[in-house]
Amino acid sequence: MDWTPTGRVREVPASDAADFATTHGAAYEPVVLRGLVADWPLVRAGREGAPAAAELLARYDRGEPTHVMRAPAAVGGRFFYDDALRGFNFKVERAPLSTLMGELIALDGHASPPGLYAGSAPTAQHLPGFAEAHPMPLARPDGPPRIWVGNKTRVAAHYDVSDNVAVVAMGRRRFTLFPPAATPDLYVGPLDVTIAGQPVSMVDLAAPDLERYPRFAHAMEQALSVVLEPGDAIFVPTLWWHAVEALDPVNILVNYWYNQPPAGSPFAAMLHAMLAIRDLPAPQRAAWGVWFDQYVFRADAASSADHLPPHAKGVAGPPSPAREQAMRAYLRRALG
Repeated sequence: MDWTPTGRVREVPASDAADFATTHGAAYEPVVLRGLVADWPLVRAGREGAPAAAELLARYDRGEPTHVMRAPAAVGGRFFYDDALRGFNFKVERAPLSTLMGELIALDGHASPPGLYAGSAPTAQHLPGFAEAHPMPLARPDGPPRIWVGNKTRVAAHYDVSDNVAVVAMGRRRFTLFPPAATPDLYVGPLDVTIAGQPVSMVDLAAPDLERYPRFAHAMEQALSVVLEPGDAIFVPTLWWHAVEALDPVNILVNYWYNQPPAGSPFAAMLHAMLAIRDLPAPQRAAWGVWFDQYVFRADAASSADHLPPHAKGVAGPPSPAREQAMRAYLRRALG
């Protein structure tokens, strides 16, 4: 079936960037800032055409190879698992970004080009000097820029474990987003064998199969969509699902991840809970649910040990380097 999300991402003017964190970033919803980096040299070069953009990137390119994914034309640019879920429908090569840009330009105009995609390449490593020449108003020290280059490609709905600001530098990108509450309706794929780090939805958003994935109909009701033009940016909060479709023969995106979990991986904690708790008898699972609510999920969980004197709160006390060290030591012993 074909479908078009009716929900739209909230848009704010680029002038709000100065106080974005206090006015918009804390709302835990996606936000689009139109024209945030419209004056970037790369955005201006991209308006002239792909050769001009490639020439600009070549000024910074130190020739460091990055991972390039290549998919056959038959998959229509959708980088995904193979049909048996034993591998992937693409191969991984290594090439400098300038080499990739040259191939994308050569393929422009081909009726059925292969899918080409290089993602998450740190600009400090591959394009030194790029970040300084392309300042991003929302950038933070804990979120260095990464660049994504490819042709008409589709990335399955996935989430990030940190906040994300994505900036379109060339070409157009369609973002389709789902709130974390939609997770049960997105039919999550393998947790431990992933395409690019995080689990993805198994549903092909271009042609959802509601016979195979009937609950996706509920996810569709929650979907938001937006098409970003060069110079536009989108803020995607932690754990919000987002599928990204590049709409033009040559596309460049720069993103910034920040606000990563300060002490450990929540995903790893969930896997440990699956190992230790999920297969227990139902009454025991329910009992452990009370403990998790008490010490983790309740709004006042941080006060669960307030009846104890400060020196006796131990790992249930307020955040501190000493508490983190004690927790890590305990977990090392517990995990063997």
